[in-house]
Amino acid sequence: MDITLIKTFLEVANTGSFVAACDRLFVTQSAVSLRVQRLEDSLGHSLFVRSKAGAVLTPEGKQFEPYALSLLKIWEEARQQIAIPKGYSRAISIGAQYSLWPRLGFGWVDAMQAEMPELSVHCELGMSDRIMRFLVEGVIQAALLYTPQLRPGLLVEPALDDELVLVASFPGATLDLEEVFVSVDWGPEFTHALAVALPHLTDSGRSMALGALAMEYVANRRAAAYIPARSAKRHLDSGKLHLVADAPRFPYPAYVIWRDGIPDDLAALAKKTLIQVAKNVEKEQESLLEKLEAMEDFDPELHPEIRSE
Repeated sequence: MDITLIKTFLEVANTGSFVAACDRLFVTQSAVSLRVQRLEDSLGHSLFVRSKAGAVLTPEGKQFEPYALSLLKIWEEARQQIAIPKGYSRAISIGAQYSLWPRLGFGWVDAMQAEMPELSVHCELGMSDRIMRFLVEGVIQAALLYTPQLRPGLLVEPALDDELVLVASFPGATLDLEEVFVSVDWGPEFTHALAVALPHLTDSGRSMALGALAMEYVANRRAAAYIPARSAKRHLDSGKLHLVADAPRFPYPAYVIWRDGIPDDLAALAKKTLIQVAKNVEKEQESLLEKLEAMEDFDPELHPEIRSE
């Protein structure tokens, strides 16, 4: 059976739409329809009920879905096993959103290989939808995401407690940032919280979908944006970015998603090392948040010598 047909079936099942599936698979809608039709012809049953509202699994489609996931899992395991480089005997594939690779993702790779030198690690990068698709298809076995989705065969666990902090590329910035603020898409929860706390910053003339891109943008021009504290720390330490006093902070936790079927010893190693790395990252972050709290408690009337500077 063509594995592409299986991937297409699962994408339509996950999105509930032939149109959405073609966007994620980067093929035309007619190609998606043809693949599903070929699969239905092979099985002798209709797998979806099609309508203007989308596509819903038939009873036969629901029965086939766990088998499709198993087929894809076996295929990816075989492909990855064959692809293990010379000199290595084990392999694991992980993915993460761009902002989670520095400090957390890279440290996780280092920690796993330090404990298991024979382990080959393959890494994938992408937005949340792409990484989730790789998990479902079995391309990767674990992933770090800010916005995970619940899917069959996947387990979601907390990985890191982060916070979004307001930073500017110039010292002494106040909350009067309308002209320099860059809006970043950190999800609907953040958008709503920002609108409640700082409504004057919601009509920014500059917006970005990728947080890591926004941080580099802000660091190299007169601008300000909300950035995860963990990610911003290196620029804050170097003086390229500065915390904005009195700005509200927003929780922004990261999660790890595990795919079923990871060998027990590899799963135990991956979980143990990720916990260790996350603890180290959170310790580094504590110093940054303590600095922010000190700024919030600062009273210029009690320190005129600092105010005059």
